[in-house]
Amino acid sequence: MEADIQKNGEVIVIFRKNSLLTFMSLVMLSMVLAACGGSDGGDGNASGDGGKTYNWKFVTEEVDGQVQYEYAEEFAKRMNEKSDGAVNIDVYEFGGLGSETDQVERLQNGTVQMAIMSPGFTGNMVKEGQIFALHFLFPDSVEKTQQILNDSEALNTDLRELYEEHSISPLAYWTEGAMQWTSSKPIEEPADFENFKMRTQTSPLILKSYEAYGADPTPMSWSELYTALDRGTVEGQENPIFFIGDASFNEVQDYMTLSNHNNYVAMTTVNTDWYAGLDEEMKTMVDETVKEMQDWVFEEQKTQNEEYLETIKNDTENPTEIIELTEEQREAFKEKALPVRDFYRSDVSTVDGQVLDKLLEEIEAAGE
Repeated sequence: MEADIQKNGEVIVIFRKNSLLTFMSLVMLSMVLAACGGSDGGDGNASGDGGKTYNWKFVTEEVDGQVQYEYAEEFAKRMNEKSDGAVNIDVYEFGGLGSETDQVERLQNGTVQMAIMSPGFTGNMVKEGQIFALHFLFPDSVEKTQQILNDSEALNTDLRELYEEHSISPLAYWTEGAMQWTSSKPIEEPADFENFKMRTQTSPLILKSYEAYGADPTPMSWSELYTALDRGTVEGQENPIFFIGDASFNEVQDYMTLSNHNNYVAMTTVNTDWYAGLDEEMKTMVDETVKEMQDWVFEEQKTQNEEYLETIKNDTENPTEIIELTEEQREAFKEKALPVRDFYRSDVSTVDGQVLDKLLEEIEAAGE
């Protein structure tokens, strides 16, 4: 790059032309990189006024107007306000970044920083997460169920640690409402499920739960479900009422059974390494906002479920017969569902059912 020449006791440094150009190019490149401040993967970039800015991606399993998407939008709004505009979160509805499986992978590899996901789509990865597929596990009261989700050590500590082995940190669990069945024929007793083609998520335990009723469970993305119901590829499905109404499943189903057999539980999750890399002030802001959102999302799901129930009841163009199960009828389903807990302990759990057993103790204590 350079040559030294001695003259009268002084050293004269002479740069060769090509070497000088190379040196200048390297200097210019280093200045550009310094100005750019690196990537915007969430650690924060320098803004024009000297403060940091944060640009995050938040993906959901639902679309604009549905509970998960509205949650993410509200979360983004609150974080932006609290940070005086420093935090900017792009919210993606389902399909914007691929399928449910794609979204999980993007969270794991840090392509997105935050995601709302249901354990039903991670059941093959985190076996213990299939716990939410067990029917008649939580109290009939959605309010009590939400309180358990908020306070449970089994979920917020033990289950979280298992997810973190896969670079996913659940910061909160929350219900989107009680699950109901829609179908092409009346569902009033377990025998009605015999050889019934039931759409499910990919969780093996969900499949086992419907096999216990005698059904023929068929895993399928919800994006394919409307067409599958319309064509008779599957005969029924389960979801909270708001989702049934917003996705217009009642247009292609004749019956809705108010079974309250389960709760649709969603998780607010973050990439584990990204979250660990946040400075303490920003991490505290995220944690506080997640906690605030628990009450907000409970009221949101309650409002949407109540409004869509009335919409479905009053839809004269697509009449749906609504079946309300008696306690005796629900007990018949519960009797069939209880043995699936033993299957969970023996064939699903990687920790001998410890998470389930602790959760059952917490549920029992909450009912006292």
